[in-house]
Amino acid sequence: MTHLVLLHAFPVNRHLWDDQVEYLTKAGRRVLTPDVAGFGDSQVPQEATMTALAESVLSPVGQPSVFAGLSMGGYILMEILRLHPEMVSGAVFMDTKASADTEEARAQRLQVADAVLAAGQTRDLADAMLPKLLGETTRSQNAPVVDRVRGWIEAARPEAVATAQRAMADRPDSVHTLRRYEGPALVVWGSEDTISPAADQRVMLDAMPQAVGREIPESGHLSAVEQPSAVNDVLLEVLSDWQ
Repeated sequence: MTHLVLLHAFPVNRHLWDDQVEYLTKAGRRVLTPDVAGFGDSQVPQEATMTALAESVLSPVGQPSVFAGLSMGGYILMEILRLHPEMVSGAVFMDTKASADTEEARAQRLQVADAVLAAGQTRDLADAMLPKLLGETTRSQNAPVVDRVRGWIEAARPEAVATAQRAMADRPDSVHTLRRYEGPALVVWGSEDTISPAADQRVMLDAMPQAVGREIPESGHLSAVEQPSAVNDVLLEVLSDWQ
């Protein structure tokens, strides 16, 4: 059976996927959840590029697999499709977008990279990002998830944050890459996601006519941890169809 490789969002780590790992493993799926870009137990790449992030993820995989990438993980998946499309037997894009950063967004990423390195900690980053990462429903009704995500961000090394921000700032537009991809695809997004809203998902769905789209209710940008049961069901549904 093909591996499912889950690529986490910025600026958290592989534990974003804990609920999916438990559920899909019990369903008989082989799941890999690498830490990327210096988060968790991984090493900070020597180069702050999407290519470096993609290559670091691919090295332990070793065979064609289904990849699911959430936010930054989706950008890494698009880079894998550019570099090594033969390694992707199925693609799941979650709460992400195919467009490159605007000049304003790019400048903001570089500013955050510099600020986190100067501060030497990520507590301030957690304060700034939590209202954007988590939907209104989660923030108002699910304090344990808010606390969990805060802990992941505060545990992130400043060097990892800076490297990932600089890599994402320079990522190319990926719409053409998605148009070339002819394999099975799924696009998933939270109904309350303001970072990658529905309009960004329609761009990806238009680029991949074969793709299935699924909106996750009452979820923001981190759908896998905000509404894990709904995400689990969608993932198992498409994996059963693809394999």
